[in-house]
This record gives sequence, C-alpha cells and structure tokens, in this order.
Amino acid sequence: MNSRVVSVLICCGLALAQRKPVEDAWDLLAAGKREQAVRLLREIVKANATDADARLLLGSVLAEDGNRPESIALLREAVRLRPNSVEAHQALGEALHNFGERKASRAEFAAAVKLDPGFGQAQADLGGALFDAGELAPAAEHLDRAIEIFGRSGDAAYPRYLRAKIYTEQGEYEMAAAELTQAVALRPDFAEAWSDLGQARKSRMDEAGALAAFQRAVALSPDDEVAQARLGAEYLSQGRAHEAVPHLQEAVRLNAGNQTALYGLQRALREEGRNAEAQYVKQRLVELLRTRDRASEDALRAIQLNNEGAGLEKAGNLQGALEKYQAALALTPDHVGIRTNVAAALLRLGKWSEGIAELRESVRRDPDNAALRSVLQDALSKAPLKRE
Repeated sequence: MNSRVVSVLICCGLALAQRKPVEDAWDLLAAGKREQAVRLLREIVKANATDADARLLLGSVLAEDGNRPESIALLREAVRLRPNSVEAHQALGEALHNFGERKASRAEFAAAVKLDPGFGQAQADLGGALFDAGELAPAAEHLDRAIEIFGRSGDAAYPRYLRAKIYTEQGEYEMAAAELTQAVALRPDFAEAWSDLGQARKSRMDEAGALAAFQRAVALSPDDEVAQARLGAEYLSQGRAHEAVPHLQEAVRLNAGNQTALYGLQRALREEGRNAEAQYVKQRLVELLRTRDRASEDALRAIQLNNEGAGLEKAGNLQGALEKYQAALALTPDHVGIRTNVAAALLRLGKWSEGIAELRESVRRDPDNAALRSVLQDALSKAPLKRE
C-alpha cells in the first residue's frame, strides 16, 4: 500500500472512535480484504450522507487505486462536512498531489498546517509542494518544521532529503551533505538520498565517499537511470572505464534520451578501445541533439503561428485564426494554451462538439487549472442540446 495513503488511513483509523461500520471496513483493509472493504464503505456512504469518516477512508482507498473522479468527490465532501478536520484536508491534498494537481494540493496542505502546525506530515508535504513550485525560502521553513516534529524517526528522512536539495540549489554543499547523511541514517534503503549524497560528496572532492554512495544507490534501485548514470560517470572520472561501461549502458537502456549517459558511454567505450561501438553511440547522440533542435524550432514556429492566429482573430477572421491555431497545435500538441485557443475558436464558430472535446483534452493535460475547468463547465452549460 502506498506510504502516503497509509499515513492517511492511519489518521482515519485514529479518528474512527466508536463507529463500528467504518471500523469493520478498517479491519478488512488491515486484513488485505480490499474489495470487501470498498463494498462496505460504499454501503455506509449510501446509507448515511453525512458520514465524513466513511467518505474519508473510501476516498483515500480509491485515490490509491487511481480512481480520480470518485475519490476526489468523496474527499471534497469529507472536507465540506468537516472543514476543521486536519485529516480531511491532508487526505484531499495527498490525493490531489498524486493525481498531479499540485496547486490544489498545496492549498489543502496549507489548510492542514493552519489547523494544526504540529502535524509533521502536513508540514513536510507543504514544504515539498512549495519546493516543486520553486518557492525555496518558504519551503525550507516548512521542511525545517517537519524535521523538528519528526525528530529521529524515519519520517524525517524525506523532508531532510528535500532540505538538502534546497541547500544544493543555494550552493551550500556541506549542509546538503549533512542533511543527506542524516536521511540515509534514518532510512538506509533511501536510494535517491544515497544518489544525491554521492553528488554532494563529489562536490566536496570526496571521490571515495561519492563512489560508495553511488554504488549503494544502484544496489538499492538498479532501475534508476540517474543512479546508474552517476555511478558510471564516477567510475569514468576515476579512470575505471571498464567498470563505467555497463552502468552507462544500463542508464541508456532505461532512457534512450539520456544525453549525459550517452556522452559518458561514448567516452568510456573509446577509452576501452571499442571504437566502432563508440562511433555508434556518438551517432545516437548526434541524432538526439538534432531531434531536440527540431523540437525547439517547432516550438518557436508554433508560437509564431499562434500569434498570427491571434492577429487574425482580432481582425475578425475567425476561420483563418482557427487554421493558424490548428497548425500551431500540430507542431506542439502538448501546449495547453494553444489547444485552448483552438477550442475557443471552434466554439465561436459554432462547432460545439469539437470545441468541447479540445477543452476536455486541455483540462486532462492541465487538471490543476481551475480557470480551464470553469471555461469547460461554461461551454457545457451553453452548448445546444443537439450538436453538429
């Protein structure tokens, strides 16, 4: 069971005093009888519209199962029923975070922290959300508070890992190394922390310590391309090309677009005298760089087409604008803003089903965008019953 969800379920379990039906569901979950627990919780929710505990537990379980619509609806209702519940806000925040809705999750973590500043997991999650948003100073404050609350428990390992990343961003490598050393002491199986500790030690010219940390990271997580690439690069920097090759090859196997690993592999193969293989890897690297150059050119051209479309739309040529927007979208299908322009033009032209389809896709790609969701709801409410 996902550790983030486990923390929510534990909170649920602690909050379920004297509510036997929900306690029965908790017992079923603890016994690994997940389907039976879900059925029971659905029955409880159906029978009692105000049972926040059942909604909180069911929503958390369904979120872990990847059922976004139902889980988020249940957890939002739990928050509505218990607006002062730290556990409800935290559960909703964790579910939103797991579904990639970072801005919305941050608001829930902030609400949980406001209700209970001594709740370590909420402090850690809010710190992580702020770190993801690039807000390093406030992130550090909440991570430091989480570390203080968790003390020497294993729960402190992850906030220490994130705190080290902030120190690294600020060039404070000694502090980063100290935090990472603490993180792996608290959680010896924390592969990502071992890998980052290797980088921190390397920045301090501790080559032996760096190598040991990289080796530990790969032993713990052999499918981590970053760990494999870092270990390969360290062997190469120490003049051990023969040992570098298999790790760099594995990094490339795990991610064929890993430019750093490809470059290192090419060097290692040449040092080993395997020139034909090195030449092949070099060609792959050249092709990768060309592909990225083309992607950059496509992105630039797409912006130009989008701007031309905006000009045509302003001049009243809506069909011409749509064609420009669609040409731009063909070059950059992941660009939500351009897709939204396509949708808006289609709707203004009366092409409701096509426009709504594009809006739905925009919301799918950017689920954290409340404005987009509002535009979609507005379009759905205004669409004629019979669409073309």
